[in-house]
Amino acid sequence: MTGHRIDVGGAACPRANIDGMSETTSLPGGTWPLGDLTVTRFGYGAMQLAGPGVMGPPADHDGALAVLREAAGLGITHVDTAGAYGPRVTNQLIRQALHPYPESLHIVTKVGAVRDQQGGWPPARQPKDLRRAVRENLDDLGLESLDVVNLRLGDAQGPRPGSLAEPFETLAELQRQGLIRHLGVSNATAEQVAEAQAIAPIVCVQNMYNLAYRRDDELIDDLAGKGVAYVPFFPLGGFTPLQSTALSAVAARLDATPMSVALAWLLRRSPNILLIAGTSSVAHLRENVAGAGLPLSDEDLAELDKIGHHQG
Repeated sequence: MTGHRIDVGGAACPRANIDGMSETTSLPGGTWPLGDLTVTRFGYGAMQLAGPGVMGPPADHDGALAVLREAAGLGITHVDTAGAYGPRVTNQLIRQALHPYPESLHIVTKVGAVRDQQGGWPPARQPKDLRRAVRENLDDLGLESLDVVNLRLGDAQGPRPGSLAEPFETLAELQRQGLIRHLGVSNATAEQVAEAQAIAPIVCVQNMYNLAYRRDDELIDDLAGKGVAYVPFFPLGGFTPLQSTALSAVAARLDATPMSVALAWLLRRSPNILLIAGTSSVAHLRENVAGAGLPLSDEDLAELDKIGHHQG
């Protein structure tokens, strides 16, 4: 297998310039460090490349490969995936499309859930489950070490309270063995984030968050102060697309789509927010990149900022 470089250290990673581009990328939002790795704040989420219900192969295999290659061609260096997608389908597509990976490309994956025959996402967080999941990710992606592994907690309804000590300590041990470079958590409560940080350093938290769902506002600001990335999943609302009169009004004023405004707002919300908007279309991927770079005035931001505060 060919893997990423496994040296640790190097020069400090550039922080993002949230009002424009960094010196190292033409993508909106610039870059952010994940530990000793640097990624573009505009990333790509591979979940939609699997078949219907995130099960089975894509209807258009070549089209899926084209989207991944377009993402890399645009300069995106952060690709989000999981072994449960397909299952194992998106990881195999990533390998087919992009391996051997450029030194700048970093793949972030998740463990802690599997798929059942009904398309559910039952938890799989026993030590043996996690070791198997890490090995499968390594095999399917063609890597010797995974850049970032997030421990998925909670369930399909959201985070659930409870200790993550046993599963997270298992991942920390795999990190010490050199199979994982950096750790993160997903679908986690603020208390679980703190518990994870007491066990081993984390470089990212991946939770549901968007313009209308703002429950992690305080957590985002806390993580920003610590240099930890926050990666919102369902940044456009997921299975229930964002709908808001205020959002539509701002979009109409800017002659843009509501989704473009929502992505641009996320990049402006905090410099540690990384986008992983997913799509199975090359054209839609390009639209998302262009939309995330939409300039928003202070007036626009103030109007948008009111949308989700009642849920905070």
